[in-house]
This record gives sequence, C-alpha cells and structure tokens, in this order.
Amino acid sequence: MTMNRRAALRAALFTAGGAALGATGVAGVPKLLGWDRPPVSGGYAAAADAPETLKAANLSVRYFVETDEPVVAFTFDDGPAPNWTPMVLDALDEAGVPATFFMVGGNLEKHADLVRNRMGRHEIGNHSWSHDDLATLDRAGVLDELNRTHDMIKKVFGRETTMLRPPYGHLGGSTVLAADCLDYDIVLWSHLMRELHFQNDPDGQVRDIVNNVKPGSIILAHDVGKDHRLVSLRGLSAMFAGLKARGYRFATVSELIALEKPKPTAPGAA
Repeated sequence: MTMNRRAALRAALFTAGGAALGATGVAGVPKLLGWDRPPVSGGYAAAADAPETLKAANLSVRYFVETDEPVVAFTFDDGPAPNWTPMVLDALDEAGVPATFFMVGGNLEKHADLVRNRMGRHEIGNHSWSHDDLATLDRAGVLDELNRTHDMIKKVFGRETTMLRPPYGHLGGSTVLAADCLDYDIVLWSHLMRELHFQNDPDGQVRDIVNNVKPGSIILAHDVGKDHRLVSLRGLSAMFAGLKARGYRFATVSELIALEKPKPTAPGAA
C-alpha cells in the first residue's frame, strides 16, 4: 500500500470515528469498535485510574523465580469445594508437600469448614470473590472483589494474604493499581496441567510435569472444575514422587521467592 493510500485510509477511519462521536457521543465509540465497555473505565487499558491513590509501585509480577536451587511451587486455583479440595489436601499431606492455594472468596465463604484446620503448612492467596475477569473491571470493581476475599481469608484463617492471582491470568491495568493499593504481589505460572491434552494418557500428564519443570517453576493446577481436571489431581502423588527422585524440593510461592537470586547490578550503578 502506498503512503497516499495509507493516508487516505487513516482519514476515512478518522472521519468514521468523528461521525460516530457526533451521532452517539463518546459512549457510542466502544460499540463502533466492538467493545463491551469503554477502556477508560475498565478493560485491559485501564492503567491510569485515580492517580492520587498510587503508591511506590513496588509490586512484583512473577510467573517463575530465578534460582539455582531445585525447588518448585505447586499452586491450586478456584477452591475450596467439597469434591476435590480434600483430595488435594490428602495428597499433599501424604507426601509432606506445602502448596499455595489461590482461593475464590465466595467458595471459601461456603466451604470454610473444609479447609479451616487443614492449611497449616500451606499458603493462601487471593483469587477474587466471584472469579470474574478482573481485567474487565475498573479499579473500584477490582478492589471490591479483592477486599471481600481478603477479609474472608482473614476471618477464616486469622492471617493476611499478600498475593493475588487474577482469574484466567488476565491482567489489566486496573488490577495492577488495585494490587498496589493492597500491597499485593501478582503471581502467574510457568507450567500448567494440560489435562485435555492428556485425557487419554494420565501418565503422560505426570511425565509432562516431572520431566519439564525447572528450578523456580510455579505449577498451576485446579481443585475445582470439570472432570477432565481429575487427570492431574489423581496424578499428584506420582508427580511428587517423580520430582523427589529428580532431587526437587517443594515450597510455597513465598518460600520460593525467598530463594530468588539477586539481580546483577547494572554497570556504573551507584
């Protein structure tokens, strides 16, 4: 396409956008562009909401931890719930493995008795109240989701959480701002269970984790969901045994972060 044709196309798009503004106002632009809501008040672009509340922006976003030590962290999302959370806790107890559970506040409210006295060695993180896609909410909406869950975790377990895993791993600017307000760090993952891929080969799911994790890996599983997720949960004991045979140890996410290698100082830095 020549420069003149590009310029003509830009002019046409600008004219169309201006016509939409004139006919419908700013609120009509998202519909023109196929958005459900304006990105200035939510969505993936909401990264400059209420700047007067910003802090030092010292939060971290991690999907693995750089370390030479053979340590990995298993994490479990979406619970607690009656069917699978006790199964996961039993497997962890039998192997003496600590884990990090990113809990949905609404599920914790309903099923607190399942986990109230079983989380001694385990860590708890915030996975929102309703498992909504936080990247589609503005900062106030995200804060409501996180604060309700934070308070429920404190009520049930008597401890504060300092970590967030956004549902679906979707990370909008409004979520970063809300995490900063709550002094949270954000934790994603480097390895996840691929149950659909291994639905007819459960041992393959075990091998996939045992053979492919690296020092500092953060592994994602779920203790709530559709039945195919049982492919991974039923293989947890074999995964733990296989990783131990490779010389690996296990840690909560916070314990794993404590093993992070110091970053090299930039040349010329004071």
